[in-house]
Amino acid sequence: MTKKNLGRGLGSLIQNEIKNTEVVKTSPKVESKREHTLTTLPVYKIKKNSWQPRTNFNEQALEELAASIKEHGVLQPLLIRQVKDKYELIAGERRFKAAQKAGLKKVPIILMDADDNTSLELALIENLQREDLNIVEVAKGYQILAEKFNMTQEQISVKMGIGRASVANTLRLLNLPEEIIDLIEDGKLTTGHAKVLSGVGSVADQIAFAYETIKQNFTVRQLEKYIKKQLTRPKMKSPSHPDLPITYLNDLSDRLHGHFGTAVRINSVETKANGKKKPGSIEIEYYSNEELEGLLQLFGIDIDTEI
Repeated sequence: MTKKNLGRGLGSLIQNEIKNTEVVKTSPKVESKREHTLTTLPVYKIKKNSWQPRTNFNEQALEELAASIKEHGVLQPLLIRQVKDKYELIAGERRFKAAQKAGLKKVPIILMDADDNTSLELALIENLQREDLNIVEVAKGYQILAEKFNMTQEQISVKMGIGRASVANTLRLLNLPEEIIDLIEDGKLTTGHAKVLSGVGSVADQIAFAYETIKQNFTVRQLEKYIKKQLTRPKMKSPSHPDLPITYLNDLSDRLHGHFGTAVRINSVETKANGKKKPGSIEIEYYSNEELEGLLQLFGIDIDTEI
């Protein structure tokens, strides 16, 4: 699979400033003149990155990595920054977790100066380069850049080396119902499924189509066809029933016929399945102006009175 071009990349962000000689110290005190230092650090002094976009880690993969670390050690240093008197992980959380599982007391690190923006950017780039983030985690990462650091979609696209439309489409996935977002994070729906579902207007339809996708094991293309078929299908009329029995209506029509001397049809009010009412009606026939005048007189309406 061809990797996505992610702009400057993790390596080019730090490679020109890392010292070529490794400095291993028993006490990892930072020398203020150095921006980047390759050293080691006790595991207990490292805390999780508060801007880490990834939330899900495959336990089996962590166990396998921990076994490898027990035998070979941590081959790629963790990227760390100092925040006051603490040491915060920027990139390499999977290696850090596996090192803890392996029982390591110290791990190799690159200690660098980085503000919150740079820390998040490096964490996102590292994970995206390894395709470790699901699409929801990527979207949440972009959302942090936009909301916490006031970055525009254009600025995010430049940082990540992708098109602005891709950033916008990814962010739009966060508008999906939480129920669907959970399914994506659990790996039950793919990024392609999520993008198709985000184009469905009704939340109820989005959720229904999501579960149908899982049930039928739809591909993205199959889901598109299914949604198109469902949304273009003629809607069934809601079933309804008359509020008055037909025998009663017929009897009443006969009595009104005798009263008015002409045919009378009565249509009952009908109640639909959703509780809404369809109005009833009374139709009285007449065949001449004289008959109309007679009916109006029965209703107490004087046609000679000016309106």
